[in-house]
Amino acid sequence: MLDYFFSLFSNDIGMDLGTANTLVYVKGKGIVLREPSVVAIDKSKRKVLAVGSEAKLMLGRTPSNIVAVRPLRNGVIADFEVTQEMIKYFIQKVHNRKGLLRPRIVIGIPSGITEVEKRAVQESAQQAGAREVYLIEEPMAAAIGSDLPVSEPNASMICDIGGGTTEVAVVSLGGMVVTKSVDVAGDEMDDCIVQHFRRKHNLIIGESTAEEVKIQIGSVFPLKEEKTMEVKGRDQSKGLPRTILVTSEEIRQALMEPIQLIIDVVKQVLEETPPELSSDLVDRGMVIAGGGSLLRGLPELLRQETELPVHRAADPLSCVALGCGKYLEELDKMRSAPKFLKTI
Repeated sequence: MLDYFFSLFSNDIGMDLGTANTLVYVKGKGIVLREPSVVAIDKSKRKVLAVGSEAKLMLGRTPSNIVAVRPLRNGVIADFEVTQEMIKYFIQKVHNRKGLLRPRIVIGIPSGITEVEKRAVQESAQQAGAREVYLIEEPMAAAIGSDLPVSEPNASMICDIGGGTTEVAVVSLGGMVVTKSVDVAGDEMDDCIVQHFRRKHNLIIGESTAEEVKIQIGSVFPLKEEKTMEVKGRDQSKGLPRTILVTSEEIRQALMEPIQLIIDVVKQVLEETPPELSSDLVDRGMVIAGGGSLLRGLPELLRQETELPVHRAADPLSCVALGCGKYLEELDKMRSAPKFLKTI
């Protein structure tokens, strides 16, 4: 009864605390915030100067006393204090009744993290002002957010390709039957593009440029019409600015190493799936979500490699946040018998 009373006066929050971006869902309002998981810090004073979109603009452009960092790596906390400040900033930005009641928060976490890493996420949220913290594994949150029938006695398969991790799971009866997590996702793709330019063109580019190349002309399957793009960077030998023209075919070759690792994980999950559930997947196929799923040709490549139907989620960037939010909406009803909520 007391929890119900509190819920009337608290803007409870569902949070996709991603390596690349953080999305916040507010109960009854939907997704209200979508910002990069970047924090700009004054190193001399150890003071936070900017968070989110403003901080991302500073990546690779700051003077020596200021550093723009991503406090999460591979889906887990790399810098506890900075993560705490980032969560606090996002909570304050969306929680209008700051002085009334602290919010309950549901946070999506990678399925492969340790108990210590789970504890770090929970404590960061509590220190940032959460009244209660619940952790839900990202594959389940992505499946719920993609409107898959997770509570039915049939198999649903989700592949969530984020910034730091790729999560693949087969879900049935409200739980994950088989799940795999690998530290290969959008950031690894960007790094492969950076290394490709360094090796082939003797050109040094930043991670923001690499990400832009991936978005503009990146693909993993032959396109009907190949794309080209001018890329600016610094010549490695001369140290001078230089511009080159690259093709989507060239970037496709650079991306194949991380993409093959993702395909291997998908196949491992399929190999470990019980036969009865495998038969369901022949018709239902697999849903791909996360920012990495937007890569051109990925559904076609996965379809070719697995011989299963592959569908991209309706809103792939928001699936985990929507899943956290949908669980949040039902939290009071389901509290007596939560099947897939991971609390500490």
